[in-house]
Amino acid sequence: MNWNDANKKQLVAAVIFAAVAVVVAMAVPTIEIAVVSTILLLTVYLFAFEVVGVDVAAVSIMVTLGLISHFSAAFGMARPLVPPNDLFRGFSSNAVISIIAVMIIGAGLDKTGLMGRIAGAILKYAGRTEARVIPAIAGSVGFISSFMQNVGAAALFLPVVSRISARTGLAMSRLLMPMGFCAILGGTITMVGSSPLILLNDLILATNKGLAVEQQMKTWPLFAVMPVGLALLGTGIAYFVLAGRFVLPVKVMDKVASGTDAMDYFQRLYGLDYALYEMVVPAASPVAGLPINDIEGPNRLRVIATMRGSDDLRMGPARDIEITPGSVLGVLGAPESLREFAARNGLELRDHLETFVEQLAPTKAGIAEVVIRPGSNLIGKTARDVWMRKTYGLSLSALHRGGKTLRLGEGIRDMPLQAGDALVVHTSWEALTQLKKNRNFVVVTTEYPNEELRSHKVRQALVFFGITLVLILFTDIRLAVALMTGAIGMILSGVLRIEEAYQAVSWKSVFLLASLIPLGLAVETSGTAEWIAHQTLAVIGGMPVWVIQLAIVVLATFFTLVMSNVGATVLLVPLAVNIAIGVGANPAVFALTVALATSNSFFLPTHQVNALIMGPAGYRVADFMRAGGIMSLLFIVVLMVMMNLVF
Repeated sequence: MNWNDANKKQLVAAVIFAAVAVVVAMAVPTIEIAVVSTILLLTVYLFAFEVVGVDVAAVSIMVTLGLISHFSAAFGMARPLVPPNDLFRGFSSNAVISIIAVMIIGAGLDKTGLMGRIAGAILKYAGRTEARVIPAIAGSVGFISSFMQNVGAAALFLPVVSRISARTGLAMSRLLMPMGFCAILGGTITMVGSSPLILLNDLILATNKGLAVEQQMKTWPLFAVMPVGLALLGTGIAYFVLAGRFVLPVKVMDKVASGTDAMDYFQRLYGLDYALYEMVVPAASPVAGLPINDIEGPNRLRVIATMRGSDDLRMGPARDIEITPGSVLGVLGAPESLREFAARNGLELRDHLETFVEQLAPTKAGIAEVVIRPGSNLIGKTARDVWMRKTYGLSLSALHRGGKTLRLGEGIRDMPLQAGDALVVHTSWEALTQLKKNRNFVVVTTEYPNEELRSHKVRQALVFFGITLVLILFTDIRLAVALMTGAIGMILSGVLRIEEAYQAVSWKSVFLLASLIPLGLAVETSGTAEWIAHQTLAVIGGMPVWVIQLAIVVLATFFTLVMSNVGATVLLVPLAVNIAIGVGANPAVFALTVALATSNSFFLPTHQVNALIMGPAGYRVADFMRAGGIMSLLFIVVLMVMMNLVF
């Protein structure tokens, strides 16, 4: 579709939305409800057709609310839609401060390498295919989300998914939406998994004060909702496994992370066609018992990692290390040469990494180019003389000199080095980062993940993460305070520098959430939400109980998209209780229905979790509408079936 067609589509939609706004404004009882309804329709239009970015749209709506509130008398309103002191309250809200804190905590855990280990563990057991990786990620985050806030669980897994994406080649956009949606669904498994469920028992006790003794409701125990929550989580996982290839978008991956750009570069420049394989050495293989040096040169390959036994892992192993039966080798070389070598020596050739999935992932290691600096202490010495692999962490794979490229098997490790020699090496990015400070080399490769992992800070990171969990699970302290305790602990203990903490925060997500909070406040205080609820229920008041329950679910789903899930719960629980009593249904079940239905937040990126994953995956609002629309319908169906089966 060209620009003109897109522009026409937006124009037609604007006219339709404007017409609907006029009709609604004529039907509502007050000017406040008319104005808020119009702003709601404008918000949906801006989100759906992406006239501007969603964060810009949200800020624009907030500013519009502020202007209308300031000139409320001119619009004939008795009071402002949003009091001036509350317009920017979203930036200091519990939700926004919490999401900032969990991003910092997640970055801290990632900085120590913990997230990389979790990613490696998931890949080890789940493999590398989308059909297996998605349920492994979704199931893990769903379980964690059942006992901590879903946005915290999602932020915790964001760097894990990033690393899995880099190692498998699966696009982030294929993994983050299942992770985010299942983090939300996991919050329905226990009564502490989401804010509405945490709040529900307090609302029940408050509502009981206005009810007769025989109508009093009991509070819900911790695992009362587990059957319903597990069914919802299972449905979400099954949905993405079965329909993911149809509903999930495919965005362009970060080429640096995938490592494909680097290999293309070296192939074009030096004619190198190298690949990385794992080889398992059976006891009967002729290479068992030989030192590494004896197999490298004659076979035009480079052994860059070994695993002997269960715990003897060596990166850049010395050339005199013996190859033991049952060991696993990480081998670099031309694919044809490696396959021929494996077949000739009875080795098991793996086409993907299993043993070294963590150490040799594209985010940890790869092919790089360094040049011998004039005046270098290495001039006149060979790679063997200086034990280049052991001393510098460089496995020499090719040497370019005088317009000619020498490859593996052509004696490159026995050639005296000269100033200006370009060395193509396999190395860890950590070693390459350290090499920048070495006056013997000039590091030519710059586009690589040169992050500095602080593995020595693991204990501090775990301590403050543990403190945060304890505060969340066993105290009634505000969520934002508990999470900020962990975040500031990461900074004070040196796990993260303050600059890194700022960089860890997705400010687009922060502005999106903070700017929408005043809209939710206007929907609630203007009477718009209550009017919509009463109008809807007036239509279905005489219908069967399950139809009324379904209407409450749909209302809760709608309200949670345009206001906070907590606000929707506070608004609808008393209404649902009174309706249940009026039709002879169980009021506690109707109250629980509301608290669960407010987790049905998949259609728009207004939920904290959806806002969190939108930027890193490059999602558009249309992506949420397509995948989230179906998920919302499945959620409603499963929720209704399970609530009526269990309760």
